[in-house]
Amino acid sequence: MKVTINRKAHFNAAHRLYNPNWTEEKNKEIFGKCSNPHYHGHNYELIVSVKGEIDPETGFVMNLDVLRKIIEEEVEEYLDHKNLNIEVDDFKNLNPTAENIVIVIWNRIRLKLAQNLELKITLYETPRNYVIYEGE
Repeated sequence: MKVTINRKAHFNAAHRLYNPNWTEEKNKEIFGKCSNPHYHGHNYELIVSVKGEIDPETGFVMNLDVLRKIIEEEVEEYLDHKNLNIEVDDFKNLNPTAENIVIVIWNRIRLKLAQNLELKITLYETPRNYVIYEGE
């Protein structure tokens, strides 16, 4: 029997949605206010869901304190209060859309989890706009 555990977290970051191969006009047409050359920010909310079998010795799918530390190191320390376009290596050549951010987060956390655990990341860019990635 599999159970899913969840841990919520958050980080604040600035970004600019921009395709360097396009003109400023086309960027503004496609990305609107999000292509502001002076950047803009979000208070991102994150739900990390880990699914797996319950360990009969501990009663855990995984220790939530361990998951908390992974999120702190791989997400919060890496992204919090950063300009994603400028300060985060993953976005030097990758447009920091919510879709791309959630994949980067999933990849970073996935490396730290046991292979038998399933991972799903839900990332809220705003209270009404969110993306989900499960590694597919």
